[in-house]
Amino acid sequence: MVIRNKQIAHLDLDCFFVSVERIKDRSLVGKPVVVGGAPGGRGVVASASYEARAFGVRSAMPTAQALRLCPQLVVVHSRHHDYGEISDRLYRRMCELAPVVERASIDEMYLDLTGCASLYGNDLPGFMKTLQTLVKAEFELPCSVALASSKTLAKIAVGTVKPSGVCVIPHGQEERFLAPLPIDVIPGVGKKTAEFLARRGFKCVADLQLITEEKLVQLLGAHGTWLYRVVHGFGSDEVSPEHDRKSISHEETFARDIGDRRKLEEILFSHVEDVCSSLRAKGWKARTVGLKLRYADFTTVTRARTVDATDDDPVVYRTVRELLRTAYGGGEPVRLIGVHLSNFDDATQLELPLLPHEEKRHEVLKAVDEIRAKYGDGVIHVGTEGDSEG
Repeated sequence: MVIRNKQIAHLDLDCFFVSVERIKDRSLVGKPVVVGGAPGGRGVVASASYEARAFGVRSAMPTAQALRLCPQLVVVHSRHHDYGEISDRLYRRMCELAPVVERASIDEMYLDLTGCASLYGNDLPGFMKTLQTLVKAEFELPCSVALASSKTLAKIAVGTVKPSGVCVIPHGQEERFLAPLPIDVIPGVGKKTAEFLARRGFKCVADLQLITEEKLVQLLGAHGTWLYRVVHGFGSDEVSPEHDRKSISHEETFARDIGDRRKLEEILFSHVEDVCSSLRAKGWKARTVGLKLRYADFTTVTRARTVDATDDDPVVYRTVRELLRTAYGGGEPVRLIGVHLSNFDDATQLELPLLPHEEKRHEVLKAVDEIRAKYGDGVIHVGTEGDSEG
């Protein structure tokens, strides 16, 4: 018998970007709202309220398409600097409540509360509701919280109670909790895999719990071993504290797989703006630009290229676009794409003085960041050369 002693909470901010915008503008409460780019050109949805989702609006959808689905939609330009600052403050607050906190993304965190029961009245399940109330009271942000024996189970559980829910899976009840759920609630089981398994009679987790690990491996290869552990209630239980960032990245998992290279390039454009703004805010320049692609079958491809130290959007975009055109032939469905910057230099310690055209470029980028911080990321873009298809 396996003894489970981990107590891991997963905190997931509901519609984080929209929630932040509603703090600033109360008139947005209760309305279908998206945060994202303008409907023309490259504009895509970064976050959608639940009112908007009721019309079929989803993240990564072109803003123009979202407006066709919901003509009364309110589109708000994103302010990534604000979102990052609030996420940082929330992370620091969570570190006061748990000995180990891992920030999984800008709006998701894991708290390892193992051994902390006595600190919270020997009632960690009750503390989940307290935690949710605290985030609402101190940050004005709605969130969903779950407590389980692993990160994997906590993430699944929180997805079953969004928005603004609380879920606790008692130790020993993992398999029972999972059994009635559809297979695609499991992280890593996408639409294609779920359809593949459904055609073979596996529609809910209980169906998978009845077969052997060997059978799952026959069906899914090495992925079957991992899936066998998850459906029987096991998963990653290592919560890693945040250290100094060794990279800056922006990844996006799509609601629907995308097989259009031009659309992927448009999405990369907005990701580059985000990571470069973060880079300049830290006073860094990057020497390594990386691309990450994950296909519908979960095959993951990464590419990287070394460049002269830069914080310039067009340089980074041209590099990552070339990496995409080398790595991706087009047509294959892609479920995730990301841009990664690493190998940093302190911009203040690079060779000085700047040449006149470099000094001018530096001032332009600084002005762009100030405008984005004040009016939203989508209000201005830095032009790139050679955007046309070759």
